[in-house]
Amino acid sequence: MSRVWKWNRPVTVREVLEDLQKERSIAYTTVMTVLDNLHQKGWVRREAEGRAYRYEAVSTRAAYAAALMNDAWSQSDNPAAALVAFFGMMSEEQRQALRDAVRIVQVPETQEPTEASDSTEAAPENPAPENLENPASAQDHGGR
Repeated sequence: MSRVWKWNRPVTVREVLEDLQKERSIAYTTVMTVLDNLHQKGWVRREAEGRAYRYEAVSTRAAYAAALMNDAWSQSDNPAAALVAFFGMMSEEQRQALRDAVRIVQVPETQEPTEASDSTEAAPENPAPENLENPASAQDHGGR
């Protein structure tokens, strides 16, 4: 997949083979089998071009990484503890990237007007989850 993502365009088995052969010896049939397996799993789509195929990634590398993280997280018997442990492994730069990502995906919640009140209050524009700033503090509270 790394080679397919690298070009960010449809590629042939021959192109991937020639790129891989710069680093190691590998057979054409091996590359062809791997790309066919990726196609069978739904990670690449292919289009016939003469007697060969051109393969193209179905999703981005970021989406693939997100799916892997989601899969691993969903298999945990204690997702909150898994996240705390994961955050604890992050560098400060990674934690900052996480804070930035959380700000991007958060949508301010709006309060529906009630009969008792005609005013509405908007949620803070970028509320930060309590333990993202310091994942160790969540661990101190039992990982909940």
